[in-house]
Amino acid sequence: MLFNTKLTAEQRLTKAVVSIMDNPKYVALSGVLMLGSKTVEPDEAKCPTAYTNGRDEVYGEKFVEQLNDAELRFVVLHECYHKLYRHLTTWRHLYDKHAQCANMACDYVINLKIADENKDGFAKIPDIGCCYDEQYRDWDSARVFNELMKNAKEQPQDGQGQGQGQGALDSHGWDDAKEMDAEEAKKLERDIDAAIRQGALAAGKMGSGGDRSFADLLETKVNWREVLRDFVSSFCTGNDYSTWRRPNRRFVGAGHYLPSGVSESVGELVLAIDTSGSIGDRELGQFLGEVKSICETVKPERVRLLYWDTKVAKEEVYEQAELASLIASTKPAGGGGTMVECVPKYIAEHKIKPQAIIVLTDGYLGGSWGTWSHPLLWCIKGSSAKPSVGKYVHVRD
Repeated sequence: MLFNTKLTAEQRLTKAVVSIMDNPKYVALSGVLMLGSKTVEPDEAKCPTAYTNGRDEVYGEKFVEQLNDAELRFVVLHECYHKLYRHLTTWRHLYDKHAQCANMACDYVINLKIADENKDGFAKIPDIGCCYDEQYRDWDSARVFNELMKNAKEQPQDGQGQGQGQGALDSHGWDDAKEMDAEEAKKLERDIDAAIRQGALAAGKMGSGGDRSFADLLETKVNWREVLRDFVSSFCTGNDYSTWRRPNRRFVGAGHYLPSGVSESVGELVLAIDTSGSIGDRELGQFLGEVKSICETVKPERVRLLYWDTKVAKEEVYEQAELASLIASTKPAGGGGTMVECVPKYIAEHKIKPQAIIVLTDGYLGGSWGTWSHPLLWCIKGSSAKPSVGKYVHVRD
């Protein structure tokens, strides 16, 4: 069935964008809606549905013609949210692991959100078997990805990764996003930040920021807990479940092709907490709150707390069975300057071998970022510091 055939696909696309911008609940999205180009592709082979590379959007002409107005608005919002969430850069490493699962994981999160926002029917998910499942409600993209990977098929071969994947609404231009040079990537990051601020300002002037659930998306940084879960899951070992995707190398030599073990728990984590003079009771309380969240999220076998300023002032070790009492029993120490180099030195001197290290700090250091020999994630609260080593995420209240 064809809809609104008196209007061209280009006209209908423009109409959908304007309609969304006129809706009070999406005023704050206006800046991102205007970011990049929106084009209609007449060749169905080149674009069977819709596509974004994190900046520009392409819509298949035949696909647009098959959608009614509410469905087209849903697709436009879907592409816009890919850009707002920075999916094509934030979750590139998931795509490298398994393209189809990465595509579907991002779509599940977005589709549930748009559907929840539009109980009034303003936008309606197209009836084409899109990724939508209530079991993923309140999940983040990494958690959905890990669940999908349990039953995933082999990674698509070269040339197939841009595809939609089973149940995906659109195509994701991961490779196109990766091909942006450093300057282009930085410009896109700045443009998205500016678009978010522009939309927030417009919403404020009009006295309407939309639903509170949408206001959370105006945060310019990614959800740090998503980054944490994915960071830790990259270094999991164990046998919680088996996968045929990676054969067990112990038996390959004997001619036996058996699945390898995979775990959703992690071994020892070192949590290095900044207790320098710039960290007050409020900040320390927040850090310990995040420690509790980390323990609940990834269930490490052991947690080694290192409180540090210019030296490691105290070490505490908690086995998995003791994690529930960690917050009540821990006794932070420190209060001097800020020299994070003391942490990797301490770890090396004491021959500590964690699976990963997470540093919680305000980012105001007196020295360098240190030299590390283990997987490293910085959780930075209170500054926009960007470490020169390891991964980092800025923690927001």
